[in-house]
Amino acid sequence: MNTQKDLIVRSVVDAWNARMESADKLLDSLSDHQLEQEIAPGKNRGIYLVGHLTAVHDKMLPLLGFEEQVYPHLDEPFLKNPDKAVEKIPSAAELRASWKNVHSKLAKHFSKLSADEWFDRHTSVSQEDFVKEPHRNRINVLVGRTNHMQYHVGQLALLKK
Repeated sequence: MNTQKDLIVRSVVDAWNARMESADKLLDSLSDHQLEQEIAPGKNRGIYLVGHLTAVHDKMLPLLGFEEQVYPHLDEPFLKNPDKAVEKIPSAAELRASWKNVHSKLAKHFSKLSADEWFDRHTSVSQEDFVKEPHRNRINVLVGRTNHMQYHVGQLALLKK
């Protein structure tokens, strides 16, 4: 039986999976050299955007209550600083491997959640605040992160020549 929650969850998770598939295809088609290029003159490099998305998605693991962040060392160069502010960053190969690992972990956790669990609070909202703001739930995080990813994947597409 499909409840309204089941349908909502399936729609949101399917949208995430479709965006992930598109992102993976694009990343697989871009060379490491292309990732080193700026999206536009004076703008972020592709490698920065890959690191940024990987770091944001890695932080989803604890935010959704699944497990600890796997790559906290990505926060400094890709979340706390703009592109080129940190001299030494992981290589494209390292970021590609981290990207795949984080998304494999997320997919595994996503597949275990019931529809009701998707509507539970995420870890950055208190129980008291969640009573007042029940939309601050796991499914809302996934909607936001899907949109965020799509925005940056659109930027990365500009690297295709």
